[in-house]
Amino acid sequence: MSVRGIRGAITVDANEEQPILTATIEMLNAIVADNEIVPDDICSVFVTVTSDLDETFPARAIRQMKGWELVPLMCALEVPVKGSLERCIRLMVLINTDKTQAEIRHVYLSGAKALRPDLSKA
Repeated sequence: MSVRGIRGAITVDANEEQPILTATIEMLNAIVADNEIVPDDICSVFVTVTSDLDETFPARAIRQMKGWELVPLMCALEVPVKGSLERCIRLMVLINTDKTQAEIRHVYLSGAKALRPDLSKA
């Protein structure tokens, strides 16, 4: 069994608590579904946000999900690069799995599809 990283990103329309929490859950649910994982498979989740999202911690949404209470979560600010995508939440989900790197399904939603068009959902 190996530790694999699953990337995800999503944008929100506004710096408001509910859209941030809702988008975080949407992205995580897509990662879980696409990769057929359960919370016990997860080592940790690292969450970053762009500096224009400061109304809440996205990890709050994950912490409130059933079965996710014991998963280690960490939030941080994304590196503020000029011209980079705004109002973006990113996840790095580390899992224990027998899947190969090629079998991992990364999830890029909404405006974040522009970050990795080669990996974005249609």
